[in-house]
Amino acid sequence: MWLAPITMTGTMTGTVTMINSFVLQAALAGILVAMAAGPLGCFLVWRRMAYFGDTISHSALMGIGLGVAFGVASLWAILITCIFISGVLLWLQKGNKFSTDTLLGILAHSALSVGLIVIALQDSMREDMMSFLIGDILTINIHDIIGIGLMMLFALGGLYTIWAPLLSITVHEDLARAEGVNVLRVKIIYMLLIALLVAFAMKVVGALLITSLMIIPAAAARNIARSPGQMAILSMITGSLSVIMGIMASSLWDLPAGPAIVLSAVILFLAGRAVPNHFRV
Repeated sequence: MWLAPITMTGTMTGTVTMINSFVLQAALAGILVAMAAGPLGCFLVWRRMAYFGDTISHSALMGIGLGVAFGVASLWAILITCIFISGVLLWLQKGNKFSTDTLLGILAHSALSVGLIVIALQDSMREDMMSFLIGDILTINIHDIIGIGLMMLFALGGLYTIWAPLLSITVHEDLARAEGVNVLRVKIIYMLLIALLVAFAMKVVGALLITSLMIIPAAAARNIARSPGQMAILSMITGSLSVIMGIMASSLWDLPAGPAIVLSAVILFLAGRAVPNHFRV
């Protein structure tokens, strides 16, 4: 008789420990992604290129489908596809016949349509459609965390090396070119960093929400930041808080984690709007 409660307690303890492990791993992975997404997203906000993030994230969905169709690892398929779409964008911009917004709209919806069609043709992928679109952060394992951590270090290191010229291009592209900045090279490096981030962040918030993790924390940080560097740091903090709040909400109310993280970022953005700051960047 006395064995039953002990066995039950042990089982419950093991279950709680396992759940806590999943939650902690998910939170760590999300924070690592947020730390890379925030500073990279600042330039999307400054350069008014939010639609570029959507284009790359939709390209990632196409990369997943093509990767399965041709037997290529998802990570490499996503990177190659995102880099290809970025190159197409740079090539189309040379003609100056259409605005960047128009080109991004064409590429984003084309990539999304191709991705959805390819995924629909793969019977083995149809059941995973929602995880591709909104992520599945609670399935993150230690190997994913290591990969995301390395991505974060590489992304922040790469952004640090091009910070000054990229900031110059953001302020005035023609003036930066006159000062000797290799505009094309800096743009290519920045696009590669975005593609790298999207490839590793797909599992966290999915193809449809990854842009929001770049844009919303950066916009929230802009509410209270007084310099570009301060905005980059605050965007990392805001993104990390969004991840923690979203995962807590997901655990308490059984919500999908990805959308909960995004809504948490929106709440922080709205809260930041209430803070008076006459020196916003």
